[in-house]
Amino acid sequence: MDFSSLSLVGIIQVIWINIILSGDNAVVIALACRGLPDRQRMIGMVLGAGVAILLRVVFTLFVATLLDMPFLRVVGALLLLWIAVKLVTDEGGDDDKIQASDQLWYAVRTVAIADAVMSLDNVLAIAAVARDNKFMLIFGLVISIPLIVAGATLIMKMLERFPILIWAGAALLGWLAGDMALNDPIVKQFIGGDLAHKLEMPAAIIGAIFVVATAFLIRKRHAAAEA
Repeated sequence: MDFSSLSLVGIIQVIWINIILSGDNAVVIALACRGLPDRQRMIGMVLGAGVAILLRVVFTLFVATLLDMPFLRVVGALLLLWIAVKLVTDEGGDDDKIQASDQLWYAVRTVAIADAVMSLDNVLAIAAVARDNKFMLIFGLVISIPLIVAGATLIMKMLERFPILIWAGAALLGWLAGDMALNDPIVKQFIGGDLAHKLEMPAAIIGAIFVVATAFLIRKRHAAAEA
């Protein structure tokens, strides 16, 4: 490998952009791993961050051209809404019938699905910095792993101290889902690009409200069934 061809500035840019764009990933990792036993939390966060980075690389190298495919963002938004609601309503960590290893891989799988959805919008910025230097791209993203884990660790500590932030995290995912759906090419074509731009904020708010309201109703129904 010819390291003389690497741009230190480019690598730093990839790392910095990935950190900025991975705030939502850190939220998902923290939410998904909060129910794991203490000894498995760090494993789950490291694996989750590793999956996030791997998917980011794959999307950037191979499937960035799919971003303009009709209905892709709509489907992604629906998946993200489902994940957001499930992260709030799932009590997986309290079920003794579920093996610890199953919980761990369930958490990693949740992170993988969420990151695959959220990476659709992130890959373009990273690819623009790395250009054709694939090694710079991969090297910069791999270095970002401990930084994402550190962010997830901080968020998890905040979730333990302030449980209300779990709902805030789920609402954030709903917000992202609403914005993602509205930016689907088929939606823009149907309602017009200018109107779609004006409706971005309302759509994001509706997505956040939908997640919180749906999760609240599901939890209320579960509580009534157990009473």
